Amino acid sequence: MCIGNVCRSPMAEGIFKQLLIGSEVDCRASSAGLHALVGRPPEPFACQLLLKKGIDISSYRACQINSGMIRNADLVLVMELNQKAIVEKRDPSARGKVYRLGEWGKFDVGDPYRKGIAVFEESLKLIETGVSQWLEKL
Repeated sequence: MCIGNVCRSPMAEGIFKQLLIGSEVDCRASSAGLHALVGRPPEPFACQLLLKKGIDISSYRACQINSGMIRNADLVLVMELNQKAIVEKRDPSARGKVYRLGEWGKFDVGDPYRKGIAVFEESLKLIETGVSQWLEKL
């Protein structure tokens, strides 16, 4: 596994997988949340916005990140800077491989959960930017 992705993960995972198709980057994207409601499907706005891009995340079900996922990932991307500290505290082996999705643009991706579609659209724009920047670096 090359990329482990944490939080607001269905959208980020979907974008990563779409952009990896046909790229020269040899890695796999998967996702989990820090406080995910296990088994819950993605928010309807997330499904709606990604479906417009040809990405179906409706079958995704939330799961919690665990030490096994962290140890098996070469890179763990979080959405907000404070999440980096949380992941590293949960599993010290994560140090040195946890970064923000917006690391290169120096931005956080706020959590759109239970907010309006405009917030989801803004999060998606930031996710697309972050994913593109990371794929350039990889």
